[in-house]
Amino acid sequence: MALPEIYTRFKPHFLMIISQIAGSFLYFITEASFHHGMNPHVYITYRHIVAGIVLLPFAYFLERKMRPKLTFKLLMEIFIVSLFAVGLSTNMYFASMKYTSPTFVTSVTNNISAVTFIIAIVVRLEVVHLRNFRSIAKVLGTALSLAGVTIMTLYKGPTLRNLWHPLIHIHRNKDIHEQWLKGSILAVACCITWSTAYILQAIILKRYPARLSLATWICFFGGAQSAVFAAIIKHEPATWRIGFNIDLASTLYGGILVSAIYTFIQLWCTDQRGPVFVTVFSPISTILVAVLAYFVFGEKLYLGCIIGAVLVIVGLYILLWGKEGDVGVRIKAGEQSHPTYDEATDPNKQKITSAEKDIAQGEP
Repeated sequence: MALPEIYTRFKPHFLMIISQIAGSFLYFITEASFHHGMNPHVYITYRHIVAGIVLLPFAYFLERKMRPKLTFKLLMEIFIVSLFAVGLSTNMYFASMKYTSPTFVTSVTNNISAVTFIIAIVVRLEVVHLRNFRSIAKVLGTALSLAGVTIMTLYKGPTLRNLWHPLIHIHRNKDIHEQWLKGSILAVACCITWSTAYILQAIILKRYPARLSLATWICFFGGAQSAVFAAIIKHEPATWRIGFNIDLASTLYGGILVSAIYTFIQLWCTDQRGPVFVTVFSPISTILVAVLAYFVFGEKLYLGCIIGAVLVIVGLYILLWGKEGDVGVRIKAGEQSHPTYDEATDPNKQKITSAEKDIAQGEP
């Protein structure tokens, strides 16, 4: 297979891996900012406003000829998507990190892929044929992921001894970080709302395919919703002040590299491969966060977290292998083309998935 063909086939994979690597460093940058005094809800507000400002000119000029008419009903649907994708999920995410740790939260949110897969089956965005081996792999991968997250949530086990002193010290309030039950509940709730957001995005992309414009709306709406949360929880005007320090750095990093670029990549990959595909890559972030937290920041690492993370990663990549069967590869006259997620799931499209080919040929 030639290099251009490899790039075309695996472009969504490359983009998701890059976005997960960029997102991994965000956990520690924001934790340093929060320790400095930045309010998480204010941070989310500023971060998504920055992302919206960055995306706005690209969305306006590049998609002005392809943007569908924005009706009030469609605008309200985008508002609801933003509420699940940013307003609720992101605020609960950082709140759960406050009561537990970055490693724990990222491990639990790996369950987003399994939950998204289950919801996608219910709303018929995913089709499972139990006589097809790849479909069985998707079910098996989901079950392993759920088992892994359950172990990480309910079992801590012995603590692994740090091999050396942490290179960077982050001082934490021990009393706050021991509220694991509250943090676990928030992490699970975050997982459910984020999974719902991915499904809603896949649905709304069929009606509003202007990805840059949709990402811009989501960022602006999400920032406004977070501002409401911040105003309810913190009334002091000083909470909104930001200077030329780690707070500004974390806001710009999170707004440009994570919220703006990642949101667009996520929407593009959702359109190409579906919502479950997008969520499968979260274990990459978990591995990097765990390694950095343990070796660089001296974070405690528990045996239960390792066992659960291994199950989650194995399960999710079995699921990814099964998902590859949903993307049909048609070779005709030396040309290779890949259907979008919409083409793969729309019965009126001419392209069929490899899973359907196996069934038609009577293969297991």
